[in-house]
Amino acid sequence: MNDSHRTIREQLGAYLLGGLTAPEETALRAHLDGCPDCRAELDDLRPVADALAGVAPQDLAHAPAPPPFLIERVLDEVRRTPRPAAAPPRRRAPLLVAAAVVVAALVGGGVGFLAGTGPDAPREAVAVRTLAGGVQASATVIPHTWGIEITLDADGFTAGTPYRVVVTDDAGRTVGAGEFLGTGADPMVCNLNTSVLRAQAAGFDVLDPDGRVVVHGEL
Repeated sequence: MNDSHRTIREQLGAYLLGGLTAPEETALRAHLDGCPDCRAELDDLRPVADALAGVAPQDLAHAPAPPPFLIERVLDEVRRTPRPAAAPPRRRAPLLVAAAVVVAALVGGGVGFLAGTGPDAPREAVAVRTLAGGVQASATVIPHTWGIEITLDADGFTAGTPYRVVVTDDAGRTVGAGEFLGTGADPMVCNLNTSVLRAQAAGFDVLDPDGRVVVHGEL
């Protein structure tokens, strides 16, 4: 797979969730028109995107704890699923993606994407300024080919209150990077993703329900 084709594959998730810019979406649609493999990959990802689109942050305030045996049951099902000897790599992806999403949701207590946060991913410290009393925060950013990933390590956000994160690019445009619920005095680590590339990212803001900036980060 060449670099341009790999970039298209990495953008499919953001496309399904409305996270691409207009030029990126136009280029991706043009590629899909002539690439049946990528169209099939897109169809495989639709159920995951549809499930995530139906999740509201306020509904996660009192999420029930899953039974402890569920993770092992999912992994057992993956192990038992037969794999044809000649199966193409793309057809194995849906089962592995589904298992990864379930395990990530159970371990993290919410819903999110696994976005390449391994130990070798380059992390850049971010200058963070808090604008609300009681809130303490630090952040790092990881550049990707599809955009950037922000890891927010914080406490002091009002428990159960939904907060929205936006990234501002060099042109002054704001793009959503996700939402989270405040955990009060309990520490939280939140991974946020946006389609803004690192070269164009100028900063990010955490906004309360009234649109006030609670935390500002310089990128």
